Amino acid sequence: MAYDFKKEEKQFYRPGKKPELIDIPQMQYLAVQGQGDPNQEGGEYKQDLQLLYSLAYTIKMSKKGSHQIKDYFDFVVPPLEGFWWQDSVEGIDYAHKKRFNFISCIRMPEFVTDEVLAWAKKESAIKKGLDFSSVKLITLTEGKCVQIMHHGSYDDEPATIAKMHQFIAKNDLELDFSDQHRHHEIYLSNPQRTKLENLKTIIRLPVKEKKMKND
Repeated sequence: MAYDFKKEEKQFYRPGKKPELIDIPQMQYLAVQGQGDPNQEGGEYKQDLQLLYSLAYTIKMSKKGSHQIKDYFDFVVPPLEGFWWQDSVEGIDYAHKKRFNFISCIRMPEFVTDEVLAWAKKESAIKKGLDFSSVKLITLTEGKCVQIMHHGSYDDEPATIAKMHQFIAKNDLELDFSDQHRHHEIYLSNPQRTKLENLKTIIRLPVKEKKMKND
């Protein structure tokens, strides 16, 4: 059976409709960084997704070719994830999507190394005729986060995030945005095949314990 991160590590992929506090360990990803409105047809975001999925499936399907990856095991390609931010804004401003910066990524098993990625880029370039130089292998440790399952349109996320802010305030926490800690989303549904009201998106916000005034 192919290893499925969503099933084997349910605590990271099946939050409820109410905010919860969780500690996210180190994970590694295929990642590409870009800018712009993710809804723009032919925009950088959608082009980058093609690069990520091409590489992820090239690595997964290596089992059927002659190239043997050390310590390989079959896996279900995990869902697309995104880290989002805008310059000089804490969190994100949904009214100005053109100002988005993003890191789009797909989680990878531990056996995926820089050497494996270099091989996958070469194979994918031959098959797809695309430039994969912008894709990198990164490791991130998010640490303490508040997460929730958002149901419905991405444009309705502010109401869900408001619930998260209330939870953060009630639990003596505060937001902890930085270059390493971003607004994080995990997309469990394919928006091209799923009705808006049925979309499922995990939202994570980085947090830390709130400093007391006398500290």
